[in-house]
Amino acid sequence: MTITALGIDFGTSGARAIALNAKGEILASTRRTLAQPDNPQEWAATLWELIQEIPLKVRQQIQRIAIDGTSATVLLCNPDGDPISPALLYNDDRAQESLKVLAGIAPANHLVLSATSSLVKLLWLWEHYPTPSGYFLHQADWLAFLLHGQLGISDWHNALKLGYDPAAESYPDWFYHPILAPLQPLLPKVVAPGTVIGTPTAAVQSLGLSSECQICAGTTDSIAAFLASGAHQVGDAVTSLGSTLVLKLLSHRPVQDQAAGIYSHRLGDLWLVGGASNCGAAILGQFFTPTELEHLSRHINPQQPTGLDYYPLLRRGERFPVNDPHLEPRLEPRPAEPHLFLQGLLESLSRIEQQGYQRLQALGASPLQRIWTAGGGAHNPAWLAIRQQLLGVPVAISPQTEAAYGAALLACGSTKSLQNQQQSHSFTSGC
Repeated sequence: MTITALGIDFGTSGARAIALNAKGEILASTRRTLAQPDNPQEWAATLWELIQEIPLKVRQQIQRIAIDGTSATVLLCNPDGDPISPALLYNDDRAQESLKVLAGIAPANHLVLSATSSLVKLLWLWEHYPTPSGYFLHQADWLAFLLHGQLGISDWHNALKLGYDPAAESYPDWFYHPILAPLQPLLPKVVAPGTVIGTPTAAVQSLGLSSECQICAGTTDSIAAFLASGAHQVGDAVTSLGSTLVLKLLSHRPVQDQAAGIYSHRLGDLWLVGGASNCGAAILGQFFTPTELEHLSRHINPQQPTGLDYYPLLRRGERFPVNDPHLEPRLEPRPAEPHLFLQGLLESLSRIEQQGYQRLQALGASPLQRIWTAGGGAHNPAWLAIRQQLLGVPVAISPQTEAAYGAALLACGSTKSLQNQQQSHSFTSGC
């Protein structure tokens, strides 16, 4: 059976929808900006607009839909699904006092022990917006509810920062602590990403969707972007060369080092192992304009290393691959020739990437086989050549980087057959 799928991505500044056919070809796409990223009413209005902007002929063909949202963007709603609290965005850290409470309950260095985790935000919301009955939902959970009408359902990826254990497929025993026990009625049921939950409500069908269209459990925006990248086999990795350096490696085994920010998301029977350095392309903007970067990069000879040994942090402190909150930036000596300084920075960032993948493998992740590259730095030929030499595996630019594309793949069941796919974007095997 072939599937026409719609993926919908909600990010921090905008939302996008992409419809794919069974060959992974884009049939239609549309984008909207978000004036108020923390406004659920605007989320809802944007969701309807995105669907209606897909041409009617394509809309009528859509058989599955999945939504991704920003990780740890959450809200409380009543039994009818109406928000009864503000939406707390992924980076909202107002719950500092709740974090202190949770530190006495959760295991040391657990992923939830962050002021921005979903569970810490739930504690804060319960204190400020107590409700006798209702639901605690992530952004993707609530948006999917608007389509299928079933409340209280989340997925492995969004629920990880809520404390859910995807290996055991349950919430941990320490959730029965007296402080957390009253929150249990609010917790969502958690299913595998891509699981079919239901069909569109009558109101959603009025937008032109088939009554037989299936709405699936979603994921987070970063994992949707990974799915879009082309990575699909064990040992495949995605490096995002954005403001920071983010690594994700598909592994047979999960690994974690919470203190260093290393944790694993479950993808079908595989695991997506990740870590993020505080270094990244943002340092380049401190010294060069975009025009200078393009010009100077043309003068770099990757075959002649500079020998410069930088650690290009913007400010003190690193978590991965070195966990040292006191690590100072190292940006000296600076050669007189600007292109050599740029080359030294690119070489140093590439070494940090290499050390990051070595760290993941030292912790037990599967051996690195191939790297797809996303982010603004992916299109710098000199940087690509330097990385190719240093990393020792094939390095390529991701053919797709839109999270909405990955969400559409998820809707078609791509995570159920990742290691068996023969083509980067063919997802007929999952359908």
